[in-house]
Amino acid sequence: MQYANQRSVMGQRPPGMIELEQEDPIPQGDLALQITALPRETNGFGDIFGGWLVAQMDLAGTAMASKVAGGRVATVAIDRMAFLVPVAVGAQLSFYTQTLEIGRSSIQMMVEVWSDDPLSSEWRKVTEAVFVFVAIDGSGRTRSVPPRR
Repeated sequence: MQYANQRSVMGQRPPGMIELEQEDPIPQGDLALQITALPRETNGFGDIFGGWLVAQMDLAGTAMASKVAGGRVATVAIDRMAFLVPVAVGAQLSFYTQTLEIGRSSIQMMVEVWSDDPLSSEWRKVTEAVFVFVAIDGSGRTRSVPPRR
């Protein structure tokens, strides 16, 4: 797998990859979740499964979106995601969320993942994605997001 921050032989980003790199990046938004990557979350090569990472991002985003929505939300879309670096076992992962847009019943939430690698003591951005949540009622039907105070 070629990660989004790697360049091809010609020095160009592979087609379709998202430009997520920044000069001296810092986390954006609020810390929503911290977790340590454990051996049970790895593939045969010893890297953390991308799907497990997406599930943790969904948990972090859901926690924050439910606060904005004042109740239950459902994930309806994930947009613009690219993995920048692999995650090693033992890495301390921090998930930051930032509300991008609130619609009548939907909430767009940016979720960023940062890694503190215990072997290298390197702090780096792993991935980011825009999650779209919809506020739902107890019956699972769409409802309006209450106005912000």
